[in-house]
Amino acid sequence: MDSMDEVFKALADPSRRRLLDSLNARNGQTLRELCAGLDMARQSVSKHLAVLEAANLVTTMWRGREKLHYLNVVPINAIAERWINQYDRRRAGALADLKTALESPMTSDEFVYTTYIRTTPERLWQALTEPAFTLRYWGVELESDWQVGSTMAWKQGGITIEDPEQVVLESDPHRRLAYSWHTFTPEFAKTVGLSDEQLARAAAEPRSKVTFDLEQAGEMVKLTIVHSGFEPGSGVRESVSQGWPALLSNLKTLLETGETARLEPQDEKGA
Repeated sequence: MDSMDEVFKALADPSRRRLLDSLNARNGQTLRELCAGLDMARQSVSKHLAVLEAANLVTTMWRGREKLHYLNVVPINAIAERWINQYDRRRAGALADLKTALESPMTSDEFVYTTYIRTTPERLWQALTEPAFTLRYWGVELESDWQVGSTMAWKQGGITIEDPEQVVLESDPHRRLAYSWHTFTPEFAKTVGLSDEQLARAAAEPRSKVTFDLEQAGEMVKLTIVHSGFEPGSGVRESVSQGWPALLSNLKTLLETGETARLEPQDEKGA
């Protein structure tokens, strides 16, 4: 079955749409929380979640003994790109409304995004860690020896951002990479067009963390990104939630076709 067929099949059931609505309202729920919030039997919820996971509409992560479920908007974006622009507004209204709803701000303090790339874990790791690679799809050169505790230099638009707290937090080659998010400086703000007010708000927030999990999935690699550590109402979270999808789409295109699209400045601000 085509992956798009699986998405439409998953969305056709009202109970599964209720599960997506629940995760959109509060992302990162356990099975028990989903059952309680929707007044559905545990077995029914488990079956519906399995369908949603198969369609890549839901992605999961383990935190200790708890399995958390997150909404993944990648398939919705794919539907929008393939269908909405090809039909008149009235016919595409339902899909457009769904896309808007699933992309609206969530109450979770994490941003979670899963995509599948036709590549190898080794090649994807290279794309995440080699400056020449990151420059092509991100417009940023990330320089580090990628050892835990090592600092990481962020080079963008002719400036270099370095800070003792801008470090590698986890490094398991070809499997998992995590680092603290970059420092917001006046030079960076000028490069990406942030106002003084936006810079002040971003610099006042706690430093966040981004984690990349790589998992072989047949001929594909499942890449899950978790950007965490945000306070409620975080402006940085709102920014990265807009920037990461465009950036990861560019990464996927580069690895699968060798081509990239030029990112607009607003796509580069947060991610």
